Amino acid sequence: MASAPEFVSATPAVAIRPMREADVPAVAEVERSAYAFPWSVGIFRDCLRVGYVCRVVELEGRVIGHGILSMGAGEAHILNLCVQAEYRCLGVGRRLLTLLIDIARGAGMTDAFLEVRPTNTAAIRLYLAMGFEQVGVRRGYYQAVNGREDAAVLRLPLVSD
Repeated sequence: MASAPEFVSATPAVAIRPMREADVPAVAEVERSAYAFPWSVGIFRDCLRVGYVCRVVELEGRVIGHGILSMGAGEAHILNLCVQAEYRCLGVGRRLLTLLIDIARGAGMTDAFLEVRPTNTAAIRLYLAMGFEQVGVRRGYYQAVNGREDAAVLRLPLVSD
């Protein structure tokens, strides 16, 4: 019998769909398992309430990832992209990120931005592979065990020149 990660990489059974209010507890659990300083249930509910693009990744009816995108003034901002640890580096995050970028392009956004911890090397590899480039640094952006951690600001042009 194949393990779950092999199953994910070998089958289209992973589904990405709009997040619902009922998904928030499962989304928050994935978030808590991934980060020392996770978003709260309230933040996810607020994202839904204000109309951000909120998506979940499901495998066999279970939430294993999520993505949040805001759009305005021609810019898209990927606010959160998270995949449960055992499903990382299998293409799940890339598929979710690609969908968010496609939604932003379809809405006429010209650029996509995101922040990432410089210590999150797996995420940085994904973003660079997807065409993002670092355009800045936000000093002390993230909460960290010993104070604050900077964020690398990345940009992806969504339209050709």
